[in-house]
Amino acid sequence: MRNPRPLDFFLLTLLALIWASAFFNIKIATFSYGPITIAFLRVFFGAIPLLIICFFKKIKIEAFSKDWLWFAAIGFINLVLPFILIAYGIKNVQSNLAAILMASTPFSASILAHFFTKNEKINLLKSIGIMLGFCGIIFLFTDKMLFNENNIWSALIILLASTFYVVGGVLTLKISNKSNENVTTSIMIWATI
Repeated sequence: MRNPRPLDFFLLTLLALIWASAFFNIKIATFSYGPITIAFLRVFFGAIPLLIICFFKKIKIEAFSKDWLWFAAIGFINLVLPFILIAYGIKNVQSNLAAILMASTPFSASILAHFFTKNEKINLLKSIGIMLGFCGIIFLFTDKMLFNENNIWSALIILLASTFYVVGGVLTLKISNKSNENVTTSIMIWATI
């Protein structure tokens, strides 16, 4: 592994800003569009640059190959469902809270990876981290200023979306023998369809 360069830190910061601003932008979009439209637009406009990259790098896209069912299932579970659930849930919670709830993804990832992968088993240190993380989520849910009877279901829907990301990630292991660009683009194509 190489040492990180300044450009790496810049790109990581840029990625964090883009990721964090997504929830703010989704919240704004909910005033004009429904959850399904928002999900479709996110996937559609995400697929376009990937198709362009694959075209210029001459990467074969296998979206309609013998593995099409895996691509379609992952696209639905990893993109369509979470994007719809996030857009639906964010209507009743603050965008910054939605981002915090989505940060629960590593907790569900650790638990699911323990059961569905060979080399990501939970050990004592991971168990402590998972317990602390879940305590933090429970602490958030007990704060009456953040959650009330009007938005508790929306918050739970966002947590469910986070879990679907993880399930999609675990399913992606089934097609890990293919290039990242091919897999990502194929999944995006099926999610758009």
